[in-house]
Formats: sequence, structure tokens, C-alpha cells
Amino acid sequence: MKKSPGIATPRILTLDAFHLSARYCVPMRGLSVTILFIALLVPVEQSAAYPKNGAEMSAKDLETQAAAGSAEAQNNLGALYAEGKGVPKDYVQARQWYEKAAAQGHALAQNNLAELYFAGLGVQQDYVRAYMWVNIAAVHLKGDEQKQAEANRDDVAQRMTPAQVTEAKRLSKACLAKKFKGC
Repeated sequence: MKKSPGIATPRILTLDAFHLSARYCVPMRGLSVTILFIALLVPVEQSAAYPKNGAEMSAKDLETQAAAGSAEAQNNLGALYAEGKGVPKDYVQARQWYEKAAAQGHALAQNNLAELYFAGLGVQQDYVRAYMWVNIAAVHLKGDEQKQAEANRDDVAQRMTPAQVTEAKRLSKACLAKKFKGC
């Protein structure tokens, strides 16, 4: 199943400065090409010019925001626990944070929660709950994320009996009607 975004997006380097340097400063041409290759090969570190987004914040910063009720921070903190980035890998903690965000309607947290139920990570494997959560996520996601959630839902359904699919659909409708509370 697809994981939610949680990794920094790569910085796109423009080549304009390198082209200008190579064109107008002939002696610098070799250095410009060397800098270009280094810039493309060396990972970019965060700096003041590129502030941290929610997925890159420290676990402590995210926990503060998550405790204050930020669904985005709760989802991102869940991802840190699921991946063991900056905190010990702990699927139970991941599930707890995903549940808090999912209860607020955070579609990626709902999808992430489905993944845990699907794989039995931090919770007993439960295809009915996995289907329910990924079905709910698919309703709220858009574009490629929605298509991926729908594909994930169909994958889960292939592993279920018709009665389980019917139950999962019933739970999805009930959860949507309750606006995700107590799901």
C-alpha cells in the first residue's frame, strides 16, 4: 500500500547561474561544470532558506503540535514512529497518532491507518478495518492519491469474503456519517 508523503521534496536546482558562469567567464567553465556535478550528487541539507516542513520537524516539535490537535502533525508524527525516523520504530504509537488525525478527517492518516490494519502492524491484522479506512480515504483524496487509494482498496477486497466487503462498506458509511468519531 502507498505510504503517505513524509520525506523532504528534493530541491530543484536551476542551471541559469551555471550557464551564465560558463558563457561569460570562460576561465570558470571547468569550475562551473564541477560545481554542477557536485550539486547534483550531494544531498541538499536543510537551511534557513529551506525551512523544515511538518514531515521534517523534530519529533519533539511535532509532538507539541500534535498534542495541540494538529491533524497534520499527528499524521506526520505517526509516520515518524512507523518509519523509526528520529524516534524508535513503534507501530502502536504510529497507530495512535494516525487514529487521532483520521478522526479529524485527515485522508492520508486514514490511508496510513489502513496500511497498519492491512499488514497487522501495531494492531491485529484486520482486512475489514483496512478496507474501511482506505475506502474513507479514497473519498477525500484527489488525483493520483485517490487512484492509489482505490487500487489499495481493491487489493484488500480481493483478500476478503463478500460478507467482509459488505461489512467494511457498512462500517465506512457509518464512520462517514459519524464524521470519523468512534471509528
